[in-house]
Amino acid sequence: MAERYDIIIAGGGPAGLTAAIYARRAGRTVLLLEKESFGGQIAAAPRVENYPGIPSIPGAELADRLYGQAEALGARIELEEIRSVEDGAEKTVRTDYGVYTCRALILATGMERRTLGLPGEGVLRGVSYCAVCDGAFYQGRPVAVCGGGSAALQDALFLSGLCSHVTLIHRRQEFRGDPILVRELEGKANVTLLRNTEVTALEGPAALTGLSLRNTVTGEASRLAVSGLFEAVGQLPRRELSASLVETDEAGFIPAGEDCLTSRAGVFAAGDCRVKSVRQLTTACADGAVAATAACLWCRGAEGNA
Repeated sequence: MAERYDIIIAGGGPAGLTAAIYARRAGRTVLLLEKESFGGQIAAAPRVENYPGIPSIPGAELADRLYGQAEALGARIELEEIRSVEDGAEKTVRTDYGVYTCRALILATGMERRTLGLPGEGVLRGVSYCAVCDGAFYQGRPVAVCGGGSAALQDALFLSGLCSHVTLIHRRQEFRGDPILVRELEGKANVTLLRNTEVTALEGPAALTGLSLRNTVTGEASRLAVSGLFEAVGQLPRRELSASLVETDEAGFIPAGEDCLTSRAGVFAAGDCRVKSVRQLTTACADGAVAATAACLWCRGAEGNA
């Protein structure tokens, strides 16, 4: 027998958790399903310093606060992977643990890490995607960070307090991330900003020993000896659920209006998985609030037509 909820939320990042908070405050029954870990990417951020009203907070603590608030309001939160969604007057959501139905579904599935696509990337010890998780393993040793956005800049700053030297590699001249972070890195004696450079190969038989590099302007090849490489080269939308359920653009992002309604009736999109120009913590939370409000109105309309 399927368990019934007014609203089911797919994804436990800031957008999904905010949606749960707003939906519960509106008196709706809510089930939030997350397949990996709660808090999304913000949980791995060493410090969050751009959230209004909170000058500085560890990302994990902010994620815990969002989770705790949603749970205290009565949202049911489960670590389950959604396997399929069947459309109808009510949506049937099947997970690896159970079957649930809902009037409205909010997709807040976020994004997944992009890789460099180099041989040995998933095999060599020393390649990481989380500076907070793995930085301590490289204490006192030289490492590199690859990327040009704020995530890469934050990783390099965090690692500069642990490692003997940090080389930040970016394929362009200008960084896309927060200029304040760039200035902080430029003031670090143990940080080198290697612009106009790309990683062409990973070296080492079993553990990473170095990187083959190429200057994107001159074509000159070089080598950098490092014990670890932290990749922060962007994100891709998680499309395994949305691809068969709603319309997406060529990159896999979900087009949705200001009400966060997708091409499928009763299905809403919130956070980084939605087509948008700015992907930040604040816009993810804003999407969660809008999507939940719209989903509550949808439920009210569905009840009126029942």
